[in-house]
Amino acid sequence: MTENIQRPIVYVVSDSVGETAELVVKAAASQFNSTNIEIRRVPYVEDEQTINEVVALAKDNHAIIGYTLVIPRIKEHLEKKAGSEGVPAIDIVGPMINQMADIFKKLPRNEPGLVHKLDEEYFRKVEAIEFAVKYDDGRDPRGILKSDIVLVGVSRTSKTPLSQYLALKRLKVANVPIVPEVEPPEELFQVSKSKCYGLRISPEKLNDIRRERLKALGLDDQANYANMDRIKAELEYFDKVVDKLGCKVVDVSNKAVEETANYILNIHKNRI
Repeated sequence: MTENIQRPIVYVVSDSVGETAELVVKAAASQFNSTNIEIRRVPYVEDEQTINEVVALAKDNHAIIGYTLVIPRIKEHLEKKAGSEGVPAIDIVGPMINQMADIFKKLPRNEPGLVHKLDEEYFRKVEAIEFAVKYDDGRDPRGILKSDIVLVGVSRTSKTPLSQYLALKRLKVANVPIVPEVEPPEELFQVSKSKCYGLRISPEKLNDIRRERLKALGLDDQANYANMDRIKAELEYFDKVVDKLGCKVVDVSNKAVEETANYILNIHKNRI
């Protein structure tokens, strides 16, 4: 006859998602060569009644409670209730927070879910970077209508690096090249003009940049791409397009990418 052994239970209680506490419990359980421990997560705990119910369940099941509670009122209630009922309750992050407060001479924020918020910020940044790559250089005009910001300019006005820089600020950016022989996509005239920024550059500066680009590629720096008449024709067409759009125009002739990005960011933030 096989003896019926009850599966050990650990209640993971958190005023956020509870992922941190669960990972710690699993790490601790691994030291006992046991995968038989049952973890029951109780997330987003914000009231004393839920605490009372969890403590009662833990007592009935001879279980342990591991918790990551940063709201003082809820944390104190759990400690008091578990203590009176004889239920083992382990504070997983509290001791570390207390030590940091003592050493750093700062008070903790006592705000649930900050780690999760940081994760969300990271994924928003990754999403924005992927967006900038997908909708770079007019590759897919459908991205224009999904963008937070649309950059418009002739070739070699730093549209791509500027898009990537703004993506690091979690903004979805599409950029559209302006070429006299190619009609701008219709989506460009459908998006709000407040999202569009034309990147203007002086003919002389653009000539220098393009000639250096051709040299770097091992090509003739006198090619039509760097021809001054060609450049002036492109810039005249650019002016016609941005006038039709009615968008803000930024002169990038003598600006670093960071400087242009910060200029656009300041305008964007004030419009939100």
